[in-house]
Amino acid sequence: MVGIGIVLAVSAIYDSYALAGRVSAVLVVTSALTAPLIARLVDRHGQARVMFPTLVISGAGLSALVAALQLEAPEPVLYVTAVVAGVTGQFGSLVRARWSHLIKRDADAMHTAYSLESALDEVVFIVGPAAATLLATNVAPTAGIVVPLVSAVLGGTWFLLQKRTEPPPTPHHADAAGGSLVRLPGMLVLVVVFLALGAIFGATDVSTVAFAEEAGRKSAAGFILAVFAAGSLVSGLLYGARRWAQPLWARFGVGMVALAIGVSLFVLVSSLWMLAVVMFVTGFAIAPTLINGNGLVQEIVPRTRLTEGLTWVGTSLGVGVSIGSSIAGTRIDADGSHGGFLVVVVAGVAALVATVSALRPLRAGHRNRLADELAAGHRDDAPVRDTLEP
Repeated sequence: MVGIGIVLAVSAIYDSYALAGRVSAVLVVTSALTAPLIARLVDRHGQARVMFPTLVISGAGLSALVAALQLEAPEPVLYVTAVVAGVTGQFGSLVRARWSHLIKRDADAMHTAYSLESALDEVVFIVGPAAATLLATNVAPTAGIVVPLVSAVLGGTWFLLQKRTEPPPTPHHADAAGGSLVRLPGMLVLVVVFLALGAIFGATDVSTVAFAEEAGRKSAAGFILAVFAAGSLVSGLLYGARRWAQPLWARFGVGMVALAIGVSLFVLVSSLWMLAVVMFVTGFAIAPTLINGNGLVQEIVPRTRLTEGLTWVGTSLGVGVSIGSSIAGTRIDADGSHGGFLVVVVAGVAALVATVSALRPLRAGHRNRLADELAAGHRDDAPVRDTLEP
């Protein structure tokens, strides 16, 4: 809700979409730079100890941004408050790290848990933007920021107070894998793939709004995007209900092929109903791909730095959304919605190429992780049967 809430509030108060995009971009870039660092501190010192201060900082920054908007403060003030608001961790990574801690080596249960999380993410993506738009247009321009601010502070506090499920911290001297995680086999290419995935989503959002506006039904854009997310929600639940024998890297590759083919069809549609149908079907490839991507992170990175690894791909996804929406917006100004959907196609091809180039290092990272755990004496053949390659 925060990203679209900022765009709606700034554009309504300052009558400038360009300024709205810049303020939102400042927050996204700040989050991209700080989130992995915060995640590393979380792994070393614990979730509550690190995230409570971070929650206070980001909450204060977002509150200051709301106040600055209400007072129509000068442009630099908006940037400063957006920087402070962007100093935040990713609670989605914290949740997945808790599942990993609770379930440990039970691959079946982990598959179900990650599938459930991705399905719930889709519910948020359906409800959040629509709620932010409704609040900003019917209550107050800044209401689309105030509600997620309150939600983040209250929900974040409630979450961090759950001590029973919190993973134990790993002191620096106990972390055998020093240096950046992107040096591990598979991690760098996985980050690139998620960046391209985010570009697909960001460009699709903007292009769909433009397509609906050209058809004289701009209000239908929210419904079509909700259909896109609904397809992903359904597939996430179905995917999580089944056990899969194929290794994660292979499933991830198949999912990316399906997604790239699906989004390439967007540029061919000629009506809103046709777009809705194509998006619903294509949406079935989203949740399984994200589930498998997060699962691959768990296989590649050391368990002591799981939160940091999950944050890297989550941040890449968010940065990709910002890049995709920005480039698509520029092309839409020049060539209409068709130009925006061409950006979606290019992002889909880029994601597919990155995935193909990633398969070999992903297999290497998978094997290295298994070898490390076997050497450490932590193997349990029954629970990990679905993650072992034939």
